[in-house]
Amino acid sequence: MLDDSDRVVLASRRARQAIDGLREGERLPPDLLSGERGIVPYVVPYEVDGRRERIVYLSREGDLAAYEELRAGFTAAVSHELRTPLARLLTLLETAALPGSDVSELIAQATAEVDQITELIDEVLFLSELESGGRVVALGPTAVRPVLEESLAELAERAERAGIELRLECDSDAVVAIRPRMLRVIARNLAENAIRYAGPDTTFVLVVDTSGDRVTLTGRDDGSGVGEAELPRLFERFYRADQARASRGTGLGLAIVKHVVTQAGGTVEAHAAPGGGLEIRCEFPRPTA
Repeated sequence: MLDDSDRVVLASRRARQAIDGLREGERLPPDLLSGERGIVPYVVPYEVDGRRERIVYLSREGDLAAYEELRAGFTAAVSHELRTPLARLLTLLETAALPGSDVSELIAQATAEVDQITELIDEVLFLSELESGGRVVALGPTAVRPVLEESLAELAERAERAGIELRLECDSDAVVAIRPRMLRVIARNLAENAIRYAGPDTTFVLVVDTSGDRVTLTGRDDGSGVGEAELPRLFERFYRADQARASRGTGLGLAIVKHVVTQAGGTVEAHAAPGGGLEIRCEFPRPTA
């Protein structure tokens, strides 16, 4: 954000990291606005309390086209994912109007479809807020075990119905530099991924390791697993491995995990678990004293 003298009023963290010498209160280098560095400026002027200011978006040549392609693809994917439960909902409503239909059962199925649509919309909005910086991820150290215990307890009934045993391995003094709400998002999405896709008579365990120079949170199941070629794609929006495509999941859970972890300064990877199954490993910087 610039004032009418081209002084920086506010700069995002990414801008400060990418542009040497960028400081709030100082003038923006003029060649950044002229495009001489191969950086394309997009300027949005506005007024606030009588002051004229501008929001300046800077991108490399070609980035804007790539962004537009990504945005269009995301919009198409959301539309596609919404179309399927909406079509099922319409079919159920039409069937309910037929003579002799079990209306109560059809209403229950229609309610499940509405829940699916609601979950998808909620997760799309949540992911959008993460990407736009509307959700604060890291904010001081958080005691890990109570948050993970609560998260698994909330999913215990669903896990039991799916034939999944939930376990936790975590020291009582483990801490991580992430907000409790966001740690809960990670734990729930990792566990829900196993509940949906691991298969019955399997075990999912959350393991927290603080022995190294980073804090590692691993979600591991001993279920059906994922093919080696599919592992890198698990964090893509709406991606579901072949054996999971019939599931009612949104395909956004692991994409949300990745955004939360990376915004907290960490990394996340998917691996084949020892002995079969899937392992998602999240590593975070150790909290500073």
